[in-house]
Amino acid sequence: MASALTVLRRLYLSIYNWTVFIGWQASSFQVLFLALKTLKESGHENVYNAVEKPLLLAQSAAVLEILHGLIGLVRSPVSSTLPQIGSRLYLTWGILWSFPEIRTHVLVTSLVISWAITEIIRYSFFGMKEAFGFAPSWHLWLRYSTFLVLYPTGITSEVGLIYFSLPYIKASEKYCIRMPNKWNFSFDNFYAAILTLGIYVPGSPHMYRYMLGQRKRALSKSKKE
Repeated sequence: MASALTVLRRLYLSIYNWTVFIGWQASSFQVLFLALKTLKESGHENVYNAVEKPLLLAQSAAVLEILHGLIGLVRSPVSSTLPQIGSRLYLTWGILWSFPEIRTHVLVTSLVISWAITEIIRYSFFGMKEAFGFAPSWHLWLRYSTFLVLYPTGITSEVGLIYFSLPYIKASEKYCIRMPNKWNFSFDNFYAAILTLGIYVPGSPHMYRYMLGQRKRALSKSKKE
């Protein structure tokens, strides 16, 4: 019974990782193609419109990673998965989808390229491990080394897009809840965005140090093997 569950677990995670990998691959190729094409023809303004559908799909599917951690399908702690997935969902739906005015900003291009390269490497790595029980040494190195550059570019893009969205968030009052109401509750999306920016200050260095620790352990283990 335990053996059958293990097989089912590996099969499910393989299908999940490769499905999201294909979604990100489609997104990435569109972004890379459009980044060159639009920069040459009309600038970066059209990148978001080209990648919107695969971007929304891939980022929304990532919610399952939190569920995987909660039910023990993967070893990744929810404490590290939740802020990573949460911040991306916030940028994807709470900023880019909610405020079209920010979609033409150049940081959208750097954001999506950073995300796409990172996730193509990550999901293909885990898909390989779940399907075949191993991943090539070069794939392992890419999985635990590309973040050294892509994490700073991604985080800088995230923080920048939230910051530049603040005037639109304040002017629109979208998602705000004003008193009085039957719930006796109020919510201001503008101040929530500022609070989110504040969380990035201690959160980003903490996540970077966490990933550096992961890299050291993973690469050290591979050398011993």
